[in-house]
Amino acid sequence: MKKILIALAAAALAVSCAQKNPVLEIEGGKVQGVESSTPGVMVYKGIPFAAPPVGDLRWKEPQPVVPWEGVLTADTFGHPAVQTKHSGGGYTPEFFFDGDPEFSEDCLYLNVWTPAAGKSSKKLPVALWIHGGGYTAGWGFEPEMDGEEWAKHGVVLVTFNYRLGIFGFFTHPALSAESPHHVSGNYGMLDQIAALKWVKNNIAAFGGDPDKVTIFGQSAGAMSVQTLITSPLSKDLISGAIIQSGGGVTNAPALGGAPLAASEEAGKQIMDWAGYDTLEKMRAASTDDIFNLGTRYRNETGQFLRVGSSPVVDGYAYPETFNEAARGGRISDVPYMMGSTLDDMGMLANGIDLFCNLREDAGKAAYAYQFARRLPTDGREGVLQGAFHSSELWYMFKSLRFCWRPFTPGDYDLAENMITRWTNFVKYGNPNAPGENTWTPFTRENPKYMVFKLDDNDKDASAMGDRIQAEPLGRFPF
Repeated sequence: MKKILIALAAAALAVSCAQKNPVLEIEGGKVQGVESSTPGVMVYKGIPFAAPPVGDLRWKEPQPVVPWEGVLTADTFGHPAVQTKHSGGGYTPEFFFDGDPEFSEDCLYLNVWTPAAGKSSKKLPVALWIHGGGYTAGWGFEPEMDGEEWAKHGVVLVTFNYRLGIFGFFTHPALSAESPHHVSGNYGMLDQIAALKWVKNNIAAFGGDPDKVTIFGQSAGAMSVQTLITSPLSKDLISGAIIQSGGGVTNAPALGGAPLAASEEAGKQIMDWAGYDTLEKMRAASTDDIFNLGTRYRNETGQFLRVGSSPVVDGYAYPETFNEAARGGRISDVPYMMGSTLDDMGMLANGIDLFCNLREDAGKAAYAYQFARRLPTDGREGVLQGAFHSSELWYMFKSLRFCWRPFTPGDYDLAENMITRWTNFVKYGNPNAPGENTWTPFTRENPKYMVFKLDDNDKDASAMGDRIQAEPLGRFPF
């Protein structure tokens, strides 16, 4: 009898564990996640969403994922894209204090945080995060981008890596000639579209709604959002968009938007100079040789040649600039949130008003914000100061626990306010809770921002108002 009871208890435990951490069927095979520190929230790290873009797949559109055998235990983040190692500057102690992971061309992996693993009937709203880094740096699992709090707030969060720099945006006439679409470049953008399509096809297994997907990003991630809401390959897959410190509608984009032909000529020039005069030679070259090509060219010729730095207008994935598409009403017809930080950089804080007015003309809501909390510091030298570019990430992910800064109770209250607003937008298409109207859309009659800040008593004092004009703090180590 005792043995029977033990067996029954073991079976019940096995069933309970399987319910908490079920094996999921997705593209490529079976996958199982790991428990987060929050009961009921599972995290899946390093799921491949496309074939490794190496060898003959270097500078090609992302290909279908390579199937695996057995159950993939998704407990380790995938390699970030090839990029320069962090060795100093303000962002190193801010976000990269644990050092760099191993970079690789084999980088097309994503991560999922969910409170409803295996519950396809839940249909929770989904958010797809696109990291920044000037199209040349960053990855989707930096400490400030942890998704556990988003899952606690009832949203399935997906982050991912995409190809960067010369591996992600290189153009060349020979590459365009071999392409069925007669274009080259934008491989990193196509990776983002592949991740968005992966979400559409697989997120139900994680409890997400494939028809309710909001994309959001910061800096180059925000500019990536702009390309995705413009692209005919992706704009219809999106139900909402948040654009953080990527600029609004301006006369010229901060990054990207060069015509394909001019970019191709630069690509051919540098490859011919290096002796890589065929695609076979270009793809056979080592990762380091290709990555360092621009630096070698500059050092040996004394000239700078811009190659593989950002999206190009190719007539296919990116047929026109975001500015042109937004002015012409040809972007995704969905709700938007857009904003910047108090001490943001140049045009990354400009053009928000005009974008919101254009959305008003289209009969759609757009919500504007400014992050005005100048972060506390412990007095150490060489760190970022103020409400600097990227500072809001600690708050809208509510990931302050991973940061060295001496945050106050007011900071945690502000973070809770912000993550609630962001997840509300994903759930409802606006940042208010049902029945609430404290954050109103930006309109000509009511041109107001939600300004996120603390008062002198360390209390969350966020409120609608005019955008604050920053007073200089001195030199910023951006």
